[in-house]
Amino acid sequence: MEKKKKLGLPSVIATGVGVIIATSCLLSLGQGAGTIGTPFILSMALACALNCFAAFSMSELNALMPDLTGGLAQYTLACVGPFLTILIMTGGYLIGNTMVASVECAMFGNMILTIFPQSPVPSTVYCVIILIFLVLINLKGIDLFAKIQNIVAYGLIFSLIFLGVIGALGLGTGKIVEQPGVVAGDFNSIINMCGLAFFLFIASEFVIPISKEVKNAKRNVPLGMILSLILILVMQSILVLGFKNYTPWAELAASSSPHILYGTLLLGTPGKIWMAVVAILAVVSTVNSNIAGLANIAAGMAKIGLLPELFMKRNKNGVPWISVLIIGGGMLVINITGLSSTSELSFMILSASVILMLAYILVHIDVLILRKRLPKAPRNFKVPGGPVIPVIGILGTAWMIWHIAEDNATRFGVYGLCLVMFGVLVIYAVPWLIYQKKPFFKPVPVERVMAMENSQYLIWHKKKRENCKNKKYAKMSG
Repeated sequence: MEKKKKLGLPSVIATGVGVIIATSCLLSLGQGAGTIGTPFILSMALACALNCFAAFSMSELNALMPDLTGGLAQYTLACVGPFLTILIMTGGYLIGNTMVASVECAMFGNMILTIFPQSPVPSTVYCVIILIFLVLINLKGIDLFAKIQNIVAYGLIFSLIFLGVIGALGLGTGKIVEQPGVVAGDFNSIINMCGLAFFLFIASEFVIPISKEVKNAKRNVPLGMILSLILILVMQSILVLGFKNYTPWAELAASSSPHILYGTLLLGTPGKIWMAVVAILAVVSTVNSNIAGLANIAAGMAKIGLLPELFMKRNKNGVPWISVLIIGGGMLVINITGLSSTSELSFMILSASVILMLAYILVHIDVLILRKRLPKAPRNFKVPGGPVIPVIGILGTAWMIWHIAEDNATRFGVYGLCLVMFGVLVIYAVPWLIYQKKPFFKPVPVERVMAMENSQYLIWHKKKRENCKNKKYAKMSG
């Protein structure tokens, strides 16, 4: 009997908003608004549109290859082969999201020091404590926050919209700041902020894994992703208008906890406490979800031979424990190096954005390739307008990468870090693919990629490989 699907459109929207909204997004919001003022709303609208295009393409890929656990890597493996998949999806996508969660942890430490400025403990210590706690929770297989994550997400959204409306209408108890709404409204300034704005809308693809539980997935999955992105755009836009009335632009741009600054200037101590409590819960919820989600994605990537099999090893609680330790350890290393100042956080956000933009570009390319290769394959959702939306998505995202920062020093610093990361991944990918005797650029047939999802595939493949070795040995002996 077919399992009854339980999730409707509201649940899809809740999931989409819940994984996208995080306190690190508020840092990007404060940086962007503080730099150019209310025109940042236009930057956000452009970034939101391009993320909507990516959501459309992801929905089509999911319709063609449903219920896969390896994330975007499996789509790409079927289109361009294992080498680029390892570089952009397996390594880049995992590293990019690990950097995102690391920024979230750093903001947690900064937030604690904002609330307790006399604390003798450095912010890094708080980052390490929360990370170790969440890694241990994940190893136990106990998601303590699963039942409250949607409550926390909607609580954060309600709080931000409510506080944004109060600020936009000038109803706060704090002093209204007399300042121009526009700091820089020229085209170049708006475009240069699109890369930072892009960070406000990442992770809509985390809705895809629940699609098999969604009623009328053909309509509700893409619609839920798009509505999530639009809801976030509206919320962030209202906040920018609130910033204009109560937060000096320069202070906003310089703050490592702009949401706490805004809450304090808007409503005094009650606003500070309100924003702090909700934001702390959101940090814990977001980082917890990232560790669990990325660990399972890594295990899924190991199923298709892009990572060593050890990533699939599960403990008695059913948790891919090596994946959890590696991803959690990566976050620890990034934070221990001193990721705490606003400039460092912003640099990490821009670097992560470039990596994830490359992944989204590849998603659009996957759609175009599979339409050409499998034009008659059944799809219960297809991006409207033929190739127009994927092509615009590719060109627009590439444009954002080129304009990732206003000054050349930051821009080429971001490019440099990304090149180093991809260089390390090349050092891993080349010997790994040679060892596995896999052609670098030969696409894997869609049906085989989907077969790899079955746990019996690996067992069958091992037996086949052993039989081949035995036959070869017998022939040599004879």
